[in-house]
Amino acid sequence: MTELRSILDEAARQGLISSEAGGRLLPFLTERGVSVVETQKAVAAEEQAWSDTETPRFVRGFHDVLITIGVIVALVGLWGLAPLYAVPVAIIVLSEILVRRQRLALPAVSLTIALFCWTFLLMSRVFTPWTSEIGADLTEFVAGFPILLCVYYALYRVPLSLALTIMSTLALVLTLLLRLVQWLSGNPAFFVDHLGVLAAVAFLCALGLFATALYFDLGDRLRRTTRSDIAFWLHLGAAPALLYSAVSLLSFGEAGRIFDLANMSARTPVVVATVAALMLIGLVIDRRAFVTSGLLSLGVAIFSVVRKGNATVDTYIFTTLIVVGAIVLIIGTGWMPLRRLVLRALPPAIANRLPPG
Repeated sequence: MTELRSILDEAARQGLISSEAGGRLLPFLTERGVSVVETQKAVAAEEQAWSDTETPRFVRGFHDVLITIGVIVALVGLWGLAPLYAVPVAIIVLSEILVRRQRLALPAVSLTIALFCWTFLLMSRVFTPWTSEIGADLTEFVAGFPILLCVYYALYRVPLSLALTIMSTLALVLTLLLRLVQWLSGNPAFFVDHLGVLAAVAFLCALGLFATALYFDLGDRLRRTTRSDIAFWLHLGAAPALLYSAVSLLSFGEAGRIFDLANMSARTPVVVATVAALMLIGLVIDRRAFVTSGLLSLGVAIFSVVRKGNATVDTYIFTTLIVVGAIVLIIGTGWMPLRRLVLRALPPAIANRLPPG
């Protein structure tokens, strides 16, 4: 009965039936024998069938890869020859054929990314926020992304488009917060003089993105629905956002610069501790995106530490590669045993809401 209820809930989320209809269908179907006997053996078999490899469902075969290559090549050629307004027309036509009719996953991802890039180019021609003060023209620049991506999601239900809509909406909220603080302070250059406040606001928005990803993740514990795909993309964006904002908030470079790579060696403990925290979070929620996102910054930190010594250029480059590669291999090969140890340390009420270990 529990599985039948989850099926009806998923049908309601996808708009196939209303929530009220799902509630009325549950007893109707149960009385007529349409149910699943929930025993300990059935639950165990269900969790055993669950895959712990975090396989992305947007890659279904080489047919998708071949079509995606064709989509990319065709759009790049069109981008170079046709006017700017011709690109979204091509994206819509291809989406109607490949996404709506043929339901191809990887081409849907590539078309969503193409729409995002086209929106970025369009907004760049209209607004130039990087040539002015923080917050000036930035809100108008970001505002176009959630609108167009939300329309695309409403038409084709691509998980990546919803994830990008959520991320761009949070970016829009961030710019609005920046402008509000500037207005209240009466200083247009407030964040230039108070970079710590800027880092704190960015960290709060990164936490909001992570909380949203966790909401989708916990709603699909066994990762069988599109909620898991949406959570995958949100985690992919939340992890670097948390890393950058946390390191910026906890450490400052010379002359008040935040996240200054030239002085990374002085803040290596902060970077390593932040990456370790992201790795622990990734183990708890069983998302490898949190682990992989911090490896680049960890490599930069190790590179800076070794460079301060007397090692030659070749030595500290290869040492960095060895250390980062060893971390990847240790965590990758021992992911499930490490995760079981972490889950045992959590209260049962929390562990039972997470993916099986």
